[in-house]
Amino acid sequence: MFRTQSISLNRLEADVVLLLTAAIWGGGFAAQRIAAQHLGPLMINGLRFLLAAAFLMPLVHFRPKIPKASLPGVILAGLCLTLASNLQQLGLRYTTAGNAGFITSLYVILVPFFLSVFWRESIRWYSFLAAAIAVAGMFLINTGGMLQISIGDLYELAGAVFWALHVIIIGITVRQMDVLSFSIGQFAFCGIVNLLSSLFIETTQTSDILLAKWALLYAGIISGGIGYTLQAFGQKFSPSSDAALILSLEAVFAALFGYFFLKEMSTATQILGYALMMIAILFAQLMRSGKTWRAVEHSN
Repeated sequence: MFRTQSISLNRLEADVVLLLTAAIWGGGFAAQRIAAQHLGPLMINGLRFLLAAAFLMPLVHFRPKIPKASLPGVILAGLCLTLASNLQQLGLRYTTAGNAGFITSLYVILVPFFLSVFWRESIRWYSFLAAAIAVAGMFLINTGGMLQISIGDLYELAGAVFWALHVIIIGITVRQMDVLSFSIGQFAFCGIVNLLSSLFIETTQTSDILLAKWALLYAGIISGGIGYTLQAFGQKFSPSSDAALILSLEAVFAALFGYFFLKEMSTATQILGYALMMIAILFAQLMRSGKTWRAVEHSN
């Protein structure tokens, strides 16, 4: 059985894994948009996460090991993933993509807040400041400096709460178990709940699934199976507050992919937003990783 427990990363290496995760997710927006033209959100999420679980199963010889003590964490992670992804999709029916992107990004500042209030973790002042700078950057990137409130924004805000809880629960649970088994567990739970719900709520034709097959393959295998597993693996060795900031770069990578492959141009306001997000990440890393950087210098 392939195990990740024997692999160990330092904090900087773990953050690089999370950066790769953000890049993978950034490239996944097009796939999800294509799938949404043919299928409802419940069916999309049901198929993509079951596909992600199936993709990972051979790596554990079809025998994922989930300790009884870790089972509640796996279920909670799957539940948060289910609620967050569907609230996000529901909100997009009533609000703009820009508003949705910005409000969802509020999980960046919710993570250290929740850790401080509910988990009694000591969060340094610069984590909150870096999160606030990143949120300002996301505001400029997604809204162009203009935000119009709608009912859809409330759905997106509720989704941001569950995205934040998802990041925190992953950070706690994966430290006690194998990452691949954790990913399979949360994917299977999320996929089954979504698929069963879709059968009662949505109408889906087999032809619609075939039309969306390539988008589903990317969303399931690349964004899901690989991306979310890299997230869990990175968070095994990196604090949740680090993870929230780095994963927020998903929006920057989405813009880069759009520029290079779709010839989408960014405005000056959006470019300022990208700069603010990069400043937030670098500021947080320099403030809390001085020892890591010195160790790297000594090793050269």
